Amino acid sequence: MSKKASVVPCGFHPASAPDYLPVPRLRDLQLQRLKRIVQRAYDRQALTRKRMDERGVKPDHVQSLRDIEKLPFMVKTDLRDTYPFGLFASPMNDVVRVHASSGTTGKPIVVAYTKEDVAVWQEVMVRTFAACGCHEGDIIQNAYGYGLFTGGLGAHYGAEALGATVIPISGGNTERQIMILKDFGVTAICSTPSYFLHILDRVEGMGVNIRDLPLRAGIFGAEPWTEAMRQRIQDISGIEAYDIYGLSEIIGPGVASECQEQANIHIFEDHFYPEIIDPETGEPVLEGQEGELVLTTLSKWAMPMIRYRTRDITSFITEPCPCGRTIRRVQRIARRSDDMFIIRGVNVFPSQIEAALLSVEGTLPHYQIILTRTKGLDQIEVQIEVTPEVFSDKVGAMEDLQKALAHAVANTLNIRAAVRLVEPNTIQRSEGKAKRVIDKREL
Repeated sequence: MSKKASVVPCGFHPASAPDYLPVPRLRDLQLQRLKRIVQRAYDRQALTRKRMDERGVKPDHVQSLRDIEKLPFMVKTDLRDTYPFGLFASPMNDVVRVHASSGTTGKPIVVAYTKEDVAVWQEVMVRTFAACGCHEGDIIQNAYGYGLFTGGLGAHYGAEALGATVIPISGGNTERQIMILKDFGVTAICSTPSYFLHILDRVEGMGVNIRDLPLRAGIFGAEPWTEAMRQRIQDISGIEAYDIYGLSEIIGPGVASECQEQANIHIFEDHFYPEIIDPETGEPVLEGQEGELVLTTLSKWAMPMIRYRTRDITSFITEPCPCGRTIRRVQRIARRSDDMFIIRGVNVFPSQIEAALLSVEGTLPHYQIILTRTKGLDQIEVQIEVTPEVFSDKVGAMEDLQKALAHAVANTLNIRAAVRLVEPNTIQRSEGKAKRVIDKREL
């Protein structure tokens, strides 16, 4: 029997068994792994040992999962301050892979993997694809970037282990992406959501109807995106758009994923222990309350991360998921605390503006936020593309749309923002993560 003829039922790949563990067994496994990884970090990471000693905490003080709160936090600057290998807990001859973030300022952050770590990464990516309904026999076009970025190889190894056929196309060269989608019978695509929107912009001009293709699923991550953006993608393309979550500091993609219910993201918590804290006090929030996601790697040998502050804002979902998974869910990550900017004393997140814009008919999901300062007063302008029909319509219709958008933004933010309508394909597209905010206030 050929590989294509044997199809594992969607969402029930054997590797997904930990997703359905009875909760008491899952908690026992987490505690066993937590004790082991804290001991390893204490023994082999000078920074972790120093901070634990300052608190008077030893590894054997961790006797329950709640005891994790005794341990110090780690933050992104710890990786930059110890660049390049200062947080490695394995000798270099045990390290089989090194990745690094692109880094917008200063040195990149460097992460390492042993052979065992790569096996865990592959496992959680298999579980990610299975949760999104992918299976043996799928043809998966991987448009995440390869190289030092974790997205490309992380998705690649997981899709291969799933039993799918992988097309390692990487990012960019949009016309070639569309040709491959059409000619190779692709059934699932991996990319950032903003890049897939760019593909959708271009596909019509190449005489391809995306709905005529066998493509049925998009595995989208690497940047925050809203429910409104998902709905727009699905409405245009006819595919199911799934949200996945990860970060290089923890492992890369594969930390959490939606299932086919599309009802927020499941954390693969047998490998990544989640907490949600008040970002101001560092104390745990009440169950179901919004706060900052903190993750501890339970099985990362080369570079344990203990209580890593992600800066991502979310909350635990208390109800069980209809899919039957017992691993916990959190609200999908639509914003980060460090994405926030302040305008005239008001905290603003790009995701709030995106949701307001996409709630108004006649706009396209391409926008940019420009921040300026005039005579000491901060100003915000939102540029958004409108459909060709609207742009070529009467001036009065454009003015009505502009007023509707300005009203939607003002209602959401409680401050006024200038809204400028621009014609299609005016705002620069990104082949990686979309740059939504341009802050000119310090220029």
